[in-house]
Amino acid sequence: MKSSTRLMLGAALSMVLSTVAAANPAVLPARIAKVAQQYTEAGVYPAMVIVMVDGDRSQVVGFGKLADGRAPDGDTVFEIGSVTKTFTALLLAQSVLAAEFTLDTPVATLLPEFRMPSRNGKPITLGLLAEQYSGLPRLPGNLRPADLGDPYADYGRDRLKAFLAGYALPRDPGAAYEYSNLGFGLLGDALAQHAHLTYGELLQREVLTPLGMRSSGVELTPALRARLAPGHDERGQLAKHWQLGALGGAGALLSSGADMLPYLLASMGQRKTSLNAAMALTHTPRRDIGKEDGDRDRIGLAWMIHHTPQGDVVWHNGETGGYSSFIGFTSDGRRGAVILTNATGAPQELGFAALLPSAPLPVVHKAIALPSAQLDAYVGQYMIAPGLALNVSRRDDQLFAQAVGQGAFPIFASAPDAFFAKVAAITIDFERDATGKIDALTLHQGGVDRRARRTDTVTALDGARSVPLDPAVLHGYVGRYALALGVEFAITVEHGQLYAQLTGQAAYPVYATAADHFFYTVVDARLDFERDASGRIVALVLHQNGHEQRAPRQQ
Repeated sequence: MKSSTRLMLGAALSMVLSTVAAANPAVLPARIAKVAQQYTEAGVYPAMVIVMVDGDRSQVVGFGKLADGRAPDGDTVFEIGSVTKTFTALLLAQSVLAAEFTLDTPVATLLPEFRMPSRNGKPITLGLLAEQYSGLPRLPGNLRPADLGDPYADYGRDRLKAFLAGYALPRDPGAAYEYSNLGFGLLGDALAQHAHLTYGELLQREVLTPLGMRSSGVELTPALRARLAPGHDERGQLAKHWQLGALGGAGALLSSGADMLPYLLASMGQRKTSLNAAMALTHTPRRDIGKEDGDRDRIGLAWMIHHTPQGDVVWHNGETGGYSSFIGFTSDGRRGAVILTNATGAPQELGFAALLPSAPLPVVHKAIALPSAQLDAYVGQYMIAPGLALNVSRRDDQLFAQAVGQGAFPIFASAPDAFFAKVAAITIDFERDATGKIDALTLHQGGVDRRARRTDTVTALDGARSVPLDPAVLHGYVGRYALALGVEFAITVEHGQLYAQLTGQAAYPVYATAADHFFYTVVDARLDFERDASGRIVALVLHQNGHEQRAPRQQ
C-alpha cells in the first residue's frame, strides 16, 4: 500500500488524465493531491480515485495501489454505496417530469400488492421517500443476514413486503428527517415495478446508457469484477462485495471515475443531456435537515445542500462494507468532485476541501499496533456530561468507542494514548494520573473538545448504574438463546465484558445492575436471565418498547 512520497502530478504513473492534456494537468489542487497521497501511504485508503472539475477543465486522478501492485485509474471500478440514491432520485424526477405521477403520489399506488404503513391518514409518498421524511427507519427490523459480510444479499421483496405490512410508523410521514436506506430501497423497487423492469434494467435504460456510463451497473459482471478494486473493512481486512437485494435503490451501484465524470458534469449543468431538467429537480432544496440551531442544511431529492459562507455545496456520500465515496459540486456549477475509495470511512472532508479552497483539510492519521495489555488500560466508561457517557471496550485486538444510545465504532492508535476513528473526523486523547493510570479522555470532533473523566460505573438510558460481577458469574450466562424461528441471542464474554449478539446484528456490551439483570446502552432495552429451581440459567427475557420476549437457552 506504500507509494512514493512525491506529489504525483502531471504525467506520474498513478494518475490518469481524462479530458485535459497532460501538459496542463493542474485541475486537482496540489493540497488535495497531497492529502490523498497521505491517505494511501498511511493505508487508510489502499486505492483512491478523484474526479475533479474546475470550470471547463476536468481530470481523473488515481492514488495508491491495487492488489496486483498497479495504480488505480479512471477505469478502476468501486462500489459507490449511497451515492446510488442520487441515481434513484433521478429516476423519480424523470417520471415526475414525464407526468407519470407526482411527488405526492403514495408509494402504495405503485405497489398495490404491498400493505404500506401510514399514520393519522397520512400516506408515505414518493417525494417523502426521496426527501428522507417518510418516517421509515434506517433499516428494516427483519434484516437478518445469513452472511454478515454481505448483509443485504438475501433480503428479497417478500421480506420487504412482510416488514412494511407489520411496521407501525413512530410519527406522521413528513414530520421529521430520518436517513433511511430502507426508504430508498423501497423507492427504487417501486419505480422498477412501475416500469416492469428490475432496478438495474431501469437504471441502465434511463441513466447509464444515455450518459455513456459503460462501466457502471448494479451487478458485478465478469467485466466489472476484472477491474474492481478489492474492498477493505473498518479494520483494513478484505471485504466482500455487497449485493443489495430488494434494497438496490439505496446503494447497489458500481462505477468508475471515468464513468462518474459525465454524471458529475451533467449534474453540474456543464454537459447538456436529456436528463438536465430532472437533475435540476433533484437538486432543488425542499426540506430542512439541520439538527442544530443555525444549521441551514437542506435536502432536495436525495441530494443534500450544505450552506457555507463561501456558497452552497450540493452533495452526497456513500459507504458499503468495503468502500466509501463522495460526490459534490458548488451550486454555481463551477467546481465539482467525485472521490472513490476501496475502504470504509466516507471521505467527505476531503471532498469539501476540494470544492471550497477555504475549507480545512482533513488530518491523516496512521495506525500503529499497541500491545494487548496496553489496550486494556483504556477500557472503561468516561462521563462527557450528565447522562452522556462514552464507553470504550475491547474485542480481540480492537478498541471500540460508543456514546450512550449510539452505535460502537472502532478507534485506532496513532501514538500511545492517542486514537482516531475512520468513520468520522474524531480523535481521542487519553490522560493519565500521577500513578500512570488512565483517568480521563478528551474527545475532539467538529472543532469541539470535550473532556470526560473516567468512572467505574456505566449508566443506562433510564439512569440505572452498573455494578461489577465476578467473572465466573459472567461466564455462566454464555450460550445461545432462541428468540424466534431462525433468530437467537449469542451471549459471550470478552475481556471481562458480557456481550449480546442478536442474529444479523453486531455484538453489543450489556451491563449488570445486579446478578441476572443487564441493560444495553446502545438502545433502551434490558436483558433478564431466568433460572430453574436448581439455579441453572434456562432462558433470557428481552424487555424493549414495552414488550417482553422470552428466549429459551439452547443445549
